Amino acid sequence: MLFKYKGFDKTGKRVKGTVTAGTSEEAGQKLRTQKIYYESLVPSKEFSLEAFSKRQMPGEMLAAFSKELSSYLNSGMTILTAIRLMENQHEGEKKYVSFLNSIRTMIDEGKSLYHALNTQKVYALPEFFVQSLNIAGQSGKMVEVLTNMGNFFSAQNKVKKQVKGAMVYPTVIFTVAIAMTSFLIAFVVPKITEIFEDTDQKLPPITQFVLSISDFLTHYYIHLIIGIFLTITLFRLAYTKIDTFHRFWDGLLLKLPIIGPLIQNHELGRFSYILALMLGSGVAYAQAVSLATASFNNYKLKDLFETAAGKVLEGNKLSNALQMSKGIKLKRNFMQSLALGEESSEVANILDNISHLYAEENEDQLKLLLGLLEPFMMLFIGVVVGVIVSAMLLPIFTMTQGLK
Repeated sequence: MLFKYKGFDKTGKRVKGTVTAGTSEEAGQKLRTQKIYYESLVPSKEFSLEAFSKRQMPGEMLAAFSKELSSYLNSGMTILTAIRLMENQHEGEKKYVSFLNSIRTMIDEGKSLYHALNTQKVYALPEFFVQSLNIAGQSGKMVEVLTNMGNFFSAQNKVKKQVKGAMVYPTVIFTVAIAMTSFLIAFVVPKITEIFEDTDQKLPPITQFVLSISDFLTHYYIHLIIGIFLTITLFRLAYTKIDTFHRFWDGLLLKLPIIGPLIQNHELGRFSYILALMLGSGVAYAQAVSLATASFNNYKLKDLFETAAGKVLEGNKLSNALQMSKGIKLKRNFMQSLALGEESSEVANILDNISHLYAEENEDQLKLLLGLLEPFMMLFIGVVVGVIVSAMLLPIFTMTQGLK
């Protein structure tokens, strides 16, 4: 793994560059050996065609892989035997079997499970997952860590399914509303307005506005569809592949009134759970912080915690390092709970409770938001249809009054 660093050499000259290492702790050790005192040490993405084309392994598959492997290892099987058995059980899933086959081949050659997962070219795996297994292999707690990881990914996948299921109805309503509105404006409105073409009557502003939209959609609907498709595609590519754009967008989301707190709750809850899980598995605090930091999806929060994790490796408390950091203001109850846990040596228990608290908060807030979304969608449909109907009826009323 490649890490970018900024700091000073032994002469006091400011330097920056990259170093290759398995973990941030190993990277820091290499820099200290080179007499480089770093201010920041963050993972860097190595661009390659393979990395560009690798798809992230789905959470459901990660959960199944972790649970199956932990179950077989707990029954006394070797890792190689367990992987072979998993290959036989998933014969119909070609890509997953290819993933298992590549792991088995490397383990058969004498490589560790960590090395096999880190170098296979089928799926992109979460960094914290791979590094957790690396430490688990060294500490002899592979079964325990795999079981915990399986439970974690199952819980995350359950939340995603709940959100997707709750979004189905509003999405259907919105899609029907857009389709119905487009049909009325593009096909019905032009037919009705042909009635007014032979008259010299001046059309009301609202009618002229609807007719303008109708003309635009009729003549440029193909351009509009292509434009929307290209915009979505380019946005997804930029967000996935361009770190600067990813950071900008993630920072913008955190500033939004309702979305920001939801994202921070979710990210801090996941970090707290992973950190508690690692500490419960016997991982050293500094290593556990580094591993949990890799679980962040939001780049702004990830940068904040990576900088703090570097200071933890130097002997500082995480709560103090985060308190001194500038930029994003973290939730007060998280900071207070973390500081209390570090003072009382109960970080694992306290953060485990915090993770459940944030999960419950987000679940309640999402239910409320989705409950409000349904009447909002109905109101939106009513307003749009009302505007179109008004635009068509107003000229008719005017003509009727003129005939009197």
